[in-house]
Amino acid sequence: MTVPRLLTAMITPYDGDLQVDYAKAAELAEYLVNNGTQGIVVSGTTGEAPALSDEEKLRLFAAVKGKMGKRVPVWAGTGSNDTRHTVELSREAERTGVDGIMLVCPYYNKPSQEGLYRHFRQIAEAVALPILLYNIPGRTGINLLPETVVRLAEIDNIAAIKEASGNLDQVSALINMLPDDMLVYSGDDSLTLPMMALGAQGIVSIASHLIGKQMREMIDAFLNGDVKRAADLHKQFFPIFKGLFITSNPVPLKEALNQLGLNVGGLRLPLADADASEKKIIRELLLAAKLLPEA
Repeated sequence: MTVPRLLTAMITPYDGDLQVDYAKAAELAEYLVNNGTQGIVVSGTTGEAPALSDEEKLRLFAAVKGKMGKRVPVWAGTGSNDTRHTVELSREAERTGVDGIMLVCPYYNKPSQEGLYRHFRQIAEAVALPILLYNIPGRTGINLLPETVVRLAEIDNIAAIKEASGNLDQVSALINMLPDDMLVYSGDDSLTLPMMALGAQGIVSIASHLIGKQMREMIDAFLNGDVKRAADLHKQFFPIFKGLFITSNPVPLKEALNQLGLNVGGLRLPLADADASEKKIIRELLLAAKLLPEA
């Protein structure tokens, strides 16, 4: 299978009672793949992982993988701030048939770099699946440094990193230091093009829920040497990239999808639905991007 350039960190759809809608999740995965996505990440930040039970996560992994089959890889978000728990969930996820696991840096307990290394190494040794590391210091309170990633890249099944530090100097150092077979993905839609210019593989996107085909066009244009076209698309959709973060992800994204008629449900507390002013901003973004028809 070709290594994907555009992965989508998928939202978790709920029904009217805020129960996980597994049929809708499978349907949404199909929609994403039909609109440019080359890989699905289930139960990440955008999938409200902290609000899902292990049982819900495992059912989600199985539902999405069952729908996707061999069409695109499905990555299961199994990371937590408890190494033993992460090992157990990762082993269970492996039994659902997913293609890989994504491991966020342990949050809240703020381990040292040595602690991070041992955490990820212990999980990697417990499963045979490829591992996508996930560095997002703004959420976890800890930054996985390039030197630590280099050490982790020596472990056979640690295959890639989703880098969402927002620091392009760190990205440059990371790509310079890593072996070629350790892939780096942007974790921020707005940094897809800058990071690919530095040598990143692609993006683990949320905007691809809305503009998957356009994201693929931007990536393909860059890879084909049409940097101007890629930059034009980046500029055109930059308001969407930033607008999806007017409040905590995935609040704006779920509101946008509901406005587009995809009916993915609300959010579990402590996340609250978009307020009236946020809904208005999101509607204006969708109209400006010609994703919604004029009233």
